[in-house]
Amino acid sequence: MSGMSSEQFMQRVADFIDRFERTLPATPSAVDWNSTFAARWSMEGQRCQLRPLQVSLSLRLDDLVGVDRQKQLLQSNTGQFVRGLPANNALLWGARGTGKSSLVRALLSEYAQAGMRLIEVDKADLVHLSALLPLLAGQPWRFVLFCDDLAFEADDSGYKALKTVLDGTVEASPENILLYATSNRRHLLPEHNSDNLSARQVDGEIHPGEAIEEKIALSDRFGLWVSFYPFSQEHYLAVVQKWLGQLAGEYGLQWQWDEQLQLEALRWATGRGNRNGRCAYQFARSWVGRQLLGN
Repeated sequence: MSGMSSEQFMQRVADFIDRFERTLPATPSAVDWNSTFAARWSMEGQRCQLRPLQVSLSLRLDDLVGVDRQKQLLQSNTGQFVRGLPANNALLWGARGTGKSSLVRALLSEYAQAGMRLIEVDKADLVHLSALLPLLAGQPWRFVLFCDDLAFEADDSGYKALKTVLDGTVEASPENILLYATSNRRHLLPEHNSDNLSARQVDGEIHPGEAIEEKIALSDRFGLWVSFYPFSQEHYLAVVQKWLGQLAGEYGLQWQWDEQLQLEALRWATGRGNRNGRCAYQFARSWVGRQLLGN
C-alpha cells in the first residue's frame, strides 16, 4: 500500500488475524470420561464438537412400568455391549410418550459405573459422524450414540450418513460404539400408498417395489428392533401410581389411591387426548404440586 512500510503492513495483517480468531468458538478441552457420563455431538461454529452434559442418574429401570419385555431386550443387549461381547445397534420405535427415551436414560444409570457413556447426536449432525468415530475408537469406555426422535425425508443427507455408520465402510466401525435410535416410524421414512403401486407378483409371491425396499433398507440395518405400543387404561393408571408414589415420597406427602384420584387421572388423559407415560408423569407432577400448595 502507498505510504505504508512493510512493518506497518504486517502489523495490520496480524491485528486482522487476531480479531478474526476472537470470533471463532473456543477450542474445547478433551472430555474427561472418568467424570462425564454423557455428552452432545453438535455443530459449534464451523465444526462439530463434543460438549459434556450434566445428567442425573436417578432414573432407574425399575421406575419404568409396563415395559418389561422392552427392558429385558435392551438391558440384555446393553449388558453384552459393556462387557465387550457382541451386541446390536437398536431401533426403539412406536407410539410417542411410551418410554423409549426414558429406557435409554435408565440404561445409562444402570451401566455408567460399568463403563457405558452416552453421546447424543441430533439428526442434523449425523452427516458429521465420520469425524466423531476416530475420537472414540480405542478408548476404554463403551459409547452408545443416541439419536432421539429420528425420522427422515427421502432426500435427507443424514440418511446416507446413518447407513454408513450402521453398515461400516471398508474400515469397520469401532467395536466400542453402538447406535441406539428412537422413532415413531418403524422404517424411519414416511410411507405412502403410492409406494405400493410398483409391487409385482412373481410365481405367486408379492415382491415389494423399489420405493418400499428403500424405505425398509435403513431399519433393517438395526440388529435389534424394540417396539412400544399405546398404553391401555390399566397400564396408564399403573404408571400414574408409580410417579405419584415417587414424587410424593420426595416431598414427604401423604397420599392414598382412591376412585376420586383415579377419575382425576383419567380426566387429565382425556384432556390431553392421549394415555402414555409422559402424560402420567405430567399429571403426577401437577397433582403433587397442587396438594403441596393446599389446593
